[in-house]
Amino acid sequence: MEDGQIVDLYWQRSDLAISETNRKYGRYCHSIAYHICGLDEDAEECVNDTWLRAWNLMPDQRPGALSAFLGRITRNLALDRIKAKNRQKRGGGEALLALDELEECIPGGTNPEQVLEEKELANAIGSFVSDLQQTEKVIFVLRYFYVAPIEEIAERLQCSKAKIKSSLFRTRNKLRVFLQEEGLCTVR
Repeated sequence: MEDGQIVDLYWQRSDLAISETNRKYGRYCHSIAYHICGLDEDAEECVNDTWLRAWNLMPDQRPGALSAFLGRITRNLALDRIKAKNRQKRGGGEALLALDELEECIPGGTNPEQVLEEKELANAIGSFVSDLQQTEKVIFVLRYFYVAPIEEIAERLQCSKAKIKSSLFRTRNKLRVFLQEEGLCTVR
């Protein structure tokens, strides 16, 4: 089934949307979650939560690229899951959980300047990545968006791990210089 048809099923609130999404993108989303979480059980929960989040978001949004939309949701859910687990390791996480709950009651948790800076940074990084050569772009996105292991990237691109590491190192340095030139990063 084509992506547009799947999105239409979401808009029609058809249960078939979830099963078709799982059939077409289940392995893709599981792979993203697994690379981040490292456990099949956590990855499965992230994928199921992705379908629920997509179901809830779809009437308000009509994604242009369903795979990117689902991948972003899965990635964010997996990262949130890792953060939550790390909080629990530090003293049961109750103090941080209490502060998180309290933060929901306080209006304007982040100031407008921070929101603007984050948007500028996101736009600048997007611009930087779009200007990379195709191979550099693929390596950068696989590593830093999909959190793919270096070994997997090397295997996928049929090159050595050293070449991947070198490419990532050079690209990070280019990004640092680019962000400094844009005034979005201080020299370290």
